[in-house]
Amino acid sequence: MGVRLHAALSFRRRDRHVRARPTDAGPRVALAERAESAARATCAQRAWLARSGRARETLSEADGYAPAVLSPAVDNLVAQLTRLPGIGGRTAQRLAFHLLQVPKPEALALAEAIADVKERVRFCRECGNLTEDELCAICADARRDRTTICVVEQPVDLVSLERTAEYRGLYHVLGGALSPLDGVDPEHLRIDELLRRVERNGVAEVVLATNPNMTGEATAAYLADRLRGRVRVTRLASGLPVGGDLEYADEVTLGRALAGRREM
Repeated sequence: MGVRLHAALSFRRRDRHVRARPTDAGPRVALAERAESAARATCAQRAWLARSGRARETLSEADGYAPAVLSPAVDNLVAQLTRLPGIGGRTAQRLAFHLLQVPKPEALALAEAIADVKERVRFCRECGNLTEDELCAICADARRDRTTICVVEQPVDLVSLERTAEYRGLYHVLGGALSPLDGVDPEHLRIDELLRRVERNGVAEVVLATNPNMTGEATAAYLADRLRGRVRVTRLASGLPVGGDLEYADEVTLGRALAGRREM
């Protein structure tokens, strides 16, 4: 009786174990289904990316995707556009496809404008601003105050100051800022020209309007040292922006605002 009961219990355990164990075909079927589902998703993704023109950027050959070959002319256009500041690969492709879609005269007008500005625009002989003549409009304007020169790094800084309509003197564009780590030394900037202008034209004040960053401050300190004893040197004030809150101002900005306080 005991032997028969023990045998029955052993058989029941073996039977339950066999029924609970999956068959050999189960995992292979599940794996095949997952692979088929992933393949369908990949195909759908490739189709959507191809329609949106972004397949070459998102999928690579390592993913098993062979990118569509664009025309060499289009590839060259995209490569040239990526050399512009702030333009990445995707933006360059969008610009290239836009130029392909616009009418030919409109695209050629852009090319002609680029060629025209490179052919005609030069640096002002006196201050280094952009102009099409020997002297820019500011240097040629007899109404400007010729006893004051505002020193800036680039022509775009000059444009920003002119928008204020608060400054009526002349300008001097250095062409950059001192940065020994980048190989920009004093001889690479228009510093000697500035010194000659100060000595020759009877300038009374030089306003240093370089950027308030590390290279700009270093350039301002160097110029102040070179100009000391020759002319009055001033620096653009630094402090709180109009409409700003003290709560969000950093320590350096608050410190400069306190140092540059004025009477009311």
